[in-house]
Amino acid sequence: MELTITQQQYNPLLKRKEITFTVDHKQTKSTPTRSDVRNALAEALKTKPEVVYVKRITTKTGTMTAIGEANAYDSVEQAKRVEPKYIITRNTPAEKKEAAETAEKQPAPPAEKAEQQAPAKTEG
Repeated sequence: MELTITQQQYNPLLKRKEITFTVDHKQTKSTPTRSDVRNALAEALKTKPEVVYVKRITTKTGTMTAIGEANAYDSVEQAKRVEPKYIITRNTPAEKKEAAETAEKQPAPPAEKAEQQAPAKTEG
């Protein structure tokens, strides 16, 4: 996988670099995963993968070249403040997703059943 940054500009208002890139993936024969691209971008930008968020990756039809967009923030806090939750979720590694899902699925305390059930109607 060969990653080439085609366009890069700094957005001072949002404190991020907005990046357009191409990925030549003849070796893998398939579109690279977000985590692979995220790590490659972090290495190219000399930053941590935690501050890089891949917005989209699309392989051109009939080629082994993908184009995409990403944002590299100055800090993790700024990224969480600006990026939409679905982008953050897509860029989260699988192990962290599973841990977050199990934490969210903790059983809620049981509510009183008497309040939830309606009295039965009788015909008269």
